[in-house]
Order: sequence, then C-alpha cells, then structure tokens
Amino acid sequence: MAAAAPPSSTGSPKLDAIKAQVTAADPTKLSGLQLYSRFAFAGAVCCSVTHGAFTPVDVVKTRIQLDPLTYNRGLFGGFSQVAAKEGAGALLTGFGPTAAGYFLQGAFKFGGYEFFKAQSIGLLGYETASQNRTAVYLASSALAEFFADIALCPLEATRIRLVSEPTFANGLVGGFGKILKTEGVGAFYSGFGPILFKQVPYTMAKFVVYEKVSELVYRSVDKSQTSSGMQTTINLGAGLIAGFAAAIVSQPADTMLSKINKTKGLPGEGTTSRLIKIAKELGLRGSYTGIGARLFMVGGLTAGQFAIYGDIKKALGATGGVEIAK
Repeated sequence: MAAAAPPSSTGSPKLDAIKAQVTAADPTKLSGLQLYSRFAFAGAVCCSVTHGAFTPVDVVKTRIQLDPLTYNRGLFGGFSQVAAKEGAGALLTGFGPTAAGYFLQGAFKFGGYEFFKAQSIGLLGYETASQNRTAVYLASSALAEFFADIALCPLEATRIRLVSEPTFANGLVGGFGKILKTEGVGAFYSGFGPILFKQVPYTMAKFVVYEKVSELVYRSVDKSQTSSGMQTTINLGAGLIAGFAAAIVSQPADTMLSKINKTKGLPGEGTTSRLIKIAKELGLRGSYTGIGARLFMVGGLTAGQFAIYGDIKKALGATGGVEIAK
C-alpha cells in the first residue's frame, strides 16, 4: 500500500517527499498544535529553571549596574557585599517574577522560533530556506522574541524594581500590585523599548550562533549515531558559545533597562528622552558595567537552556521540527 501523502504541501517537492517518508516510518510523529505546544513547554521550563537558578547572579549584576561605586568588587565580591549588607536572603530577591516571567518568555521564544522557522520554510520553499538559513534563523528568532517580550516586560519591570529597591514590596504579587496601583499599566512597559533593544539582538545572536556551532559539529559527527548524552554535551557547548555572543551584543541595552526601571520618570518625561539621557550619562564604557557577571550568567544559563530544551523535547517526543542545516 502506498504511503499516505503529507497533510499539507510545503511548496518543495523535496521536503514533501521527506515528510512522506517520515510519516510512513513513524505515523505517530507529532505535528501542528501537538508539536508546537511541546516546543513551547520545553522552552518555558528551560528558561524558567535557568533564570531562576541564576537569580543571585542577576541580583549582583543589577546592583553593579545601578551602583558601581558601592558594588565595586566584581561578581564574587558582590555576593559577599549583598549578603553582608542585607542578609543572604537578599540574593534571591526577584526570584518569583524571574521564574514566572521567563516561563512565559521561554514558551513564546522557543515555541515561536520553531513556528516561525517552519513558516519561513513553507513560504520560501525548502531549498531557498536552506540556502538562506542564516536569514531564516535571524527573522524567526526576532519575531519570536518580539511576542515573548510583550509577555515578559511587566514581570521584568517588577523584578528590577524589587532588586533595586529591596524595601519596595514583598515578592511578585506585592510588587506587581503596587506598581499597577501607584503608577498604572504604562509603568510596566516603560522599559519595553530597551527590553526589545536588549532581547531581540540577544535572541538573534543566541539562536544563530547556536545553530551555526551545532551545524559545524554535526558536519564531522553523524547526529543519528550520536548518543543522547553526547547530544546533550553538544547542546551545552554550543549554548555556552551562543550565550557569550548574546551577552556581548545585548549588554548596553541590559544596563539601560536596569537604569530606566530603577525609578519612575519625571512628570512629562517620555521613554525616548529618558533613554537618550541615560545613554549620554553612561557612555560606551559605562554601558558595559557588569559585563563579567553577565558573561558568566548568560553563558551558563544559555548552555543550560539548550541542554534542558533538547532533553525535554526528546522526552515529549517533540522531534518533528524541520532542519535546514546542510
């Protein structure tokens, strides 16, 4: 009996043939909502777990950015300074909004990236997408991050306020409610511009570098013959390199985001004018304040994200994504 045709055409005879072969070999292969919901869940978990685990590093990094004269001993010295001044518990300030915010952001980021990548392939055709895969990676990651930031921004604003003003409120619910009541919904999105400026280039660099490093590795190693443990190791290594690249690209906007969320603006002062003022005050050197802590943080959490993401996808059977690497 002939194999059933794919449920929809991709526009590429080659890709349609591949899909038909895969469907015939594994009729239980996931697709559509079943597949992308698993991508989203894997992304949500990997981002929430890694960002939550790195909360102490983020607390110190944010303090260095906001008050470099006081917190002037680097990353590890900053841990001691925060603990001595406010107690060890202060290192977990903002854990709630961090875990919740990045759970939402991770779902949109990773699920959206896979979705937009597949849509690009369907629009362009497999051969064209493969030949221009860097552009596909860049466009897919940028679109995914835009929607992810809409979800993340209110919780990120709450997190930064809690970290920069330890007495502001007790935890996520109290901080979120106080900002909403005293400053309105607009306060949650006062940093939307800088968060886009930070997160979109960050995510573009993150996914492109990860894809390129993985592609380079699998040119010399047959992925189908690689053990699960080795695939996780490759994901860790590629993620670490991707994290370093992403941190360097996005550091200036990360510093500006911390500054603009520290306090509310003056009456009548718009977000754009505040950003321009902050940029002038910081300068290039000032915008890279805390880069050491952020390299450590972003490199580690990005490596962890791709390792966890890959493992959860495999555990959920979410292996139906289309690969365009040569």
